[in-house]
Amino acid sequence: MRYLRRRAGGENGLGDNDPLNGVANLFDLGLVFIVGLLLALFGLYHLEDLLQQDTTLTITKQAADGSMEMIVKEGRKLEAVRVSKEEAKGRGQRLGTAYRLENGSMIYVPEERP
Repeated sequence: MRYLRRRAGGENGLGDNDPLNGVANLFDLGLVFIVGLLLALFGLYHLEDLLQQDTTLTITKQAADGSMEMIVKEGRKLEAVRVSKEEAKGRGQRLGTAYRLENGSMIYVPEERP
């Protein structure tokens, strides 16, 4: 019967004097902070479309050396394509002209074909 008795100070005898009592939930607090930070970043950059299954999204990044990376999401398929200046050369057809306005926005004017 002596094994069924509880000690007054807990199993290890420290009781309320345990120095680790205050840091026991720091891991859980860290996880909550990380999830909150991710949700804030998704909201800030309007990336909610990455989580929806039926959307199409294209993100273009350009490095300082001129190489570009395009991230294309179509439905549930996600693909990253790297494009350099050498890969972008080739035959093609002029479709129109793009202009950058004074306020920084861009417009595209298609060429009319007879």
